[in-house]
Amino acid sequence: MQEQVVLVDEQNNPIGTADKDTVHTTATPLHRAFSLFLFNSRGQVLLTKRAATKKTFPGVWTNTVCGHLSPDEDTVSAATRRLSEELGITGVTVKEVAPYRYRFADRNGIVENEICPITVATYDGDPLPHKDEVDEWKWVDWKVFLQDIRDNPEPYSPWSREEAAILTTKLPLKG
Repeated sequence: MQEQVVLVDEQNNPIGTADKDTVHTTATPLHRAFSLFLFNSRGQVLLTKRAATKKTFPGVWTNTVCGHLSPDEDTVSAATRRLSEELGITGVTVKEVAPYRYRFADRNGIVENEICPITVATYDGDPLPHKDEVDEWKWVDWKVFLQDIRDNPEPYSPWSREEAAILTTKLPLKG
């Protein structure tokens, strides 16, 4: 069965579902998603490089995990599920910390158009990435990441740059 995404209006009211593989086009309809930033006890954030085979933003460095909510799934459950599926990480407590809405097109014109709450969790360990999802990963000091996205934004997904700025106002992290 194809993965389903929840289509929504601008107020985040569900208006239908669609196959994930069919929604990401040059005219992507608005749908529900999430972004997760995973931190360790040393104040580092886990960054991942999206697999080169991904339909949108392939080969781009981004926050730990992004994904879509299935019908009847809440944000925290979706983030917890995808953290396990993409990186083999389980047993963490995910917390939703900020709303976020974005629309960006990648180099190929494929559009991301999502209501995408920002979530966070803490984990001390290394991931076991699924090769179809993640090409590389690295733990980076939060302050170093914030400086790098200011000085060198191109390697990073546009949503991770904007969400990092939001997180600096929401979390007690030094940055």
